[in-house]
Amino acid sequence: MKALKPSMKENKRYLLVRGKGANEIEKAILNFVGVLGLSKCGLSFISSKKDEVVICVNREAVDSVRASICMWPNKIEVVKVSGTLKGLGK
Repeated sequence: MKALKPSMKENKRYLLVRGKGANEIEKAILNFVGVLGLSKCGLSFISSKKDEVVICVNREAVDSVRASICMWPNKIEVVKVSGTLKGLGK
């Protein structure tokens, strides 16, 4: 199988999220934008520490992911958004 051209690849953004674990983040997005929105955002978990999680989402879905995290009743906050992992300070 041939590799995709760079113009065909989806652009990703990395979010540093502070709060509960990865399960809470996925529930928040699923509750706010639904199953179709969750699949469009292309959510993947990069790393997880005690109370910080680095997630990777599609560039077009950053606003909906941030809104869904803000609307979740438990304390979860987006600390920083970056185009690279190095930009997050890792």
